[in-house]
Amino acid sequence: MKTAILCFSDAGAALARRLRDALDDDCTEIHSTEKFAVKYGFIPHTSVKADMGGLFSAYDALIFISAAGIAVREIAPHLKSKTEDPAVLVMDDGSKYVIPILSGHIGGANALARKIEALTGAKAVVTTATDGAGRFSCDAWATEHNCAISSIRLAKEVSAAILTREIPVFAEFPLPETLPGGLFSCASGELGIYIGIRTASPFEKTLRLIPRIVTLGVGCRKGTPEETVTGAVNAILQQNGIDPQSVKRVASIDVKKEEPGLLACAEKLGVTAYFYTAEELDAVPGEFHESEFVRQTVGVGSVCERAAVKSAGGKLIIPKTATDGVTVAAAMEDWSVVF
Repeated sequence: MKTAILCFSDAGAALARRLRDALDDDCTEIHSTEKFAVKYGFIPHTSVKADMGGLFSAYDALIFISAAGIAVREIAPHLKSKTEDPAVLVMDDGSKYVIPILSGHIGGANALARKIEALTGAKAVVTTATDGAGRFSCDAWATEHNCAISSIRLAKEVSAAILTREIPVFAEFPLPETLPGGLFSCASGELGIYIGIRTASPFEKTLRLIPRIVTLGVGCRKGTPEETVTGAVNAILQQNGIDPQSVKRVASIDVKKEEPGLLACAEKLGVTAYFYTAEELDAVPGEFHESEFVRQTVGVGSVCERAAVKSAGGKLIIPKTATDGVTVAAAMEDWSVVF
């Protein structure tokens, strides 16, 4: 998490340094006005308020060591939505309290506040309703476990409902015997949560929490356009009932590392493409669909299946499937539901 600490006093500067050292990572930077920045070696701003738009978009979290009112006034013009805004927290310069004021769940502000509490002793004051009531928070859990949320509207509906009643949850993975407050195991009902990579909808209104654990192994002819690669990928995922939001990465052989259509497909999916040598792919254990022609061409008899398994480190869930000159396979990481 890339974090900016903003401070405006000598006491705040001392706390900012202590907090940066406690967080102990290379992604935490301290910002201040020119007066304090020069004095303490922080990143300077002629006007922090004027530069807030850039800070708001450049960092995953902003920690204000200041009055809450200062933070509220400075971030207010830049608010977009709970899925886009960074985590914003406020601390007093006496290090008594740390208060998440924006993006508590999806942005991770609540989790960061609890981490700061453990590191510094400042009391985390968490005000989101589900946390206060000790109930399951679907958006916070999804963020913590790298799951996509199928519908923010339904996430809000589930969060409201779970404060007053139990909500059913169903998963394609085994559920723990003990569930968080507000959940019970069931595969039907009016409103419920489904956890899995499939496009399943067991409830009349299903909030799907989709773990990003699928790797697509992709092969294609040289010069295959992005529309063809992406069309093949989406068609094969749909045929197998796999949600595209479950895709974590695309993998292939290194001779394809500059293939424009494949790279553009990965970009469109919002994931990174990984490439492996023929020797690395040939060393992947398991049984795969082999082609002597492919071996003669690139040095290994199976590209898409071996690349998927190599990158995911798990099991093959879609075997090699060819369409429009594109071959696609999918593998899934080992994963389990943990509350």
